[in-house]
Amino acid sequence: MTLRNIRLVFAYDGSRYHGWQRQNNGLTIQAVIEERLQLMMQSPVKLLASGRTDAGVHALNQVCNFKTPSQIPVDTLKRGLNALLPPDILVKEATVVPLEFHSRYRAKSKLYEYRILNRQDPDIFRRNVLWHIRFPLDVETMSECLSIIEGTHDFSAFKSSGSANTDPVRTILSNCIESDKDGVLRIIVEGNGFLRHMVRNIVGTLVETGTGRMDLKRFAEVLESGDRRMAGRKAPPQGLFLVAVKY
Repeated sequence: MTLRNIRLVFAYDGSRYHGWQRQNNGLTIQAVIEERLQLMMQSPVKLLASGRTDAGVHALNQVCNFKTPSQIPVDTLKRGLNALLPPDILVKEATVVPLEFHSRYRAKSKLYEYRILNRQDPDIFRRNVLWHIRFPLDVETMSECLSIIEGTHDFSAFKSSGSANTDPVRTILSNCIESDKDGVLRIIVEGNGFLRHMVRNIVGTLVETGTGRMDLKRFAEVLESGDRRMAGRKAPPQGLFLVAVKY
């Protein structure tokens, strides 16, 4: 029996899901995709993802792989799977890769983007993909704080409880804040790995600096403290997107 290793790239709107990982008591993206794949493959399928996304979090390019004896052409697999999947999940790519490829362990870095609508009026049509903050934010101060976390640090202060990671040291390769005329701020962070809720906890703390409730010195002290209690609130999930996984 000849196995093939299939690499899939997905986009999904996580609004109605209990995150990526299969659970016994909630609808998850992994479960939905695996069930449709099994219909096509006529055998059990175990998807390996680059990482988990939490309930309500979205992905533009989530990378997965699975091994199968099926010889269905990958273009047929892509079309057929998209026909079976609900409209909030899309297969963007399907390719055959070497058997040793692993979507998680071969990843070099991940790029996340958090989107904030910073204006008085909400956008009711984008409420599931933006965190609406009515009061003005000081983007310059927030950008200065982002520069503090660039490089290799112990990110315990931005790690939520329940994380399975025992090593809190991560490297932030790059970050920035971009804004548009519609009032949307995009906080973009690339790192070699992320702790549980790390990006959302960083964003929530950045918002504290953007409102003036925390200054640059205090933000640096939060990072150095390793104490989650000193950081700001966790940003809500709907503004977070997994943008890219780099290999």
